[in-house]
Amino acid sequence: MRRALLFAFALFTLPVHAADLKPFTASYTADWKQLPMSGTAQRTLEKQPDGSWKLSFEASMMLASLNEESVLRPDKDILQPVSYHFERSGLGKSKVVDLDFDWNEKQVIGKDRNDAIRLPINRGVLDKSSYQLALQQDVAAGKKSMTYQVVDGDEVDTYDFRVLGEEKVDTKVGQIDAIKVERVRDPTQNARITLLWFAKDWSYLLVRLQQVEKDGKDYQIMLQEGSVDGKAVKGS
Repeated sequence: MRRALLFAFALFTLPVHAADLKPFTASYTADWKQLPMSGTAQRTLEKQPDGSWKLSFEASMMLASLNEESVLRPDKDILQPVSYHFERSGLGKSKVVDLDFDWNEKQVIGKDRNDAIRLPINRGVLDKSSYQLALQQDVAAGKKSMTYQVVDGDEVDTYDFRVLGEEKVDTKVGQIDAIKVERVRDPTQNARITLLWFAKDWSYLLVRLQQVEKDGKDYQIMLQEGSVDGKAVKGS
């Protein structure tokens, strides 16, 4: 239920400036149309005492839960992941992923379920959570198409995005002016649809996400409340 937020970072990456990052916290309602009730989700970005940043996501719905955490460290003009943790339990198969990024040796090591992972990596590769900061930064910079690369299981995979335009999103905190972004896929290979909306006036905080699976299952999160750099998010 969380795959929609797990993406990638570009092979020839555009710089993500650590100085541009602002701490945030956001809570969401989470709806899965195949289930009779809603759940909740929370996403936070915090600066750590050692200068690194921690990006966290938690979601729960009925008996299902998901936790994801990425620790990143600034390196000149980009952010480099230090570690990544993912844990899913409840509906479907349980899954645990732990990765450590060794930039001196240019490799990532860890486990995906019970499979050992050891992959060579190049500067700029991110994990399946920290891509989000790069995507937010690229949208904020006015880019219309983005290509990303991510450590995904036992390989490094590539994903594409494109900006569809501006759209107003009705949330619990009011109407938010947002940039609508689509995950670009080859429909002959993958029929999943993923759409994301980023708030223009709030450092491009994610305010809505919708994913429709190839079997028609529909999952969505919508902003309930949030703050960016200590200021409460408010719409019109």
